[in-house]
Amino acid sequence: MALPDLGPLWLTLELAAITTAILLILGTPIAWWLAHTRSHVKPAVEAITALPLVLPPTVLGFYLLILLSPKSAIGGFWLEMTGTTLTFSFIGLVVASTFYSLPFTVQPLQAAFEVIGRTPLEAAAMLRAGPSDRFFTVAAPMAARGFLTAAVLSFAHTIGEFGVVLMVGGNIPGKTKVISIAIYEQVETIRYADAHVLSAGLLIFSFLVLLLVYVVNRRFPVHVG
Repeated sequence: MALPDLGPLWLTLELAAITTAILLILGTPIAWWLAHTRSHVKPAVEAITALPLVLPPTVLGFYLLILLSPKSAIGGFWLEMTGTTLTFSFIGLVVASTFYSLPFTVQPLQAAFEVIGRTPLEAAAMLRAGPSDRFFTVAAPMAARGFLTAAVLSFAHTIGEFGVVLMVGGNIPGKTKVISIAIYEQVETIRYADAHVLSAGLLIFSFLVLLLVYVVNRRFPVHVG
């Protein structure tokens, strides 16, 4: 049996790595705000960020396809600036993946910040630490487990995407054909042996990711000062 094409695997890993980095940058301030705000709009923001958990991927993918299409304001602006479309492109996959995996970043970080509470931050403020100092020297180190969990889950969730990436990116080899699309294509063309190799790899990877998260959560509990 010939080895399956590994191009989709490398493309998937690249997509997951870029998406995870973006999500940590964008998701951290959102999670921080949700953990500390008393605003009446907090439930609405939490519901919006959690939508990908319950919304069918094809529905989310459809609306992202409309949002990123050349006929939309965003897609049209991108086309005018770059000469390329957001839909059926790798950049489009990154945008779609960021929306799709957002709750897997925000929720672990929000939980970690809520466990820390305000006491350590107030103590740092009494020592004249500024807001940025309080975050980077107190909150971030104490929430390290939350950051690790968020990164691992976001990376793994992005790797397993199917409906969203199919709707937004299609199946373009070397450009948008990620591993989940490759598995679907192999099954559709009755290449079960190749599909089994990739599927088994994803199954093992998913198990190891969850095992890592549970081990970290058990061995490195959060200590609040």
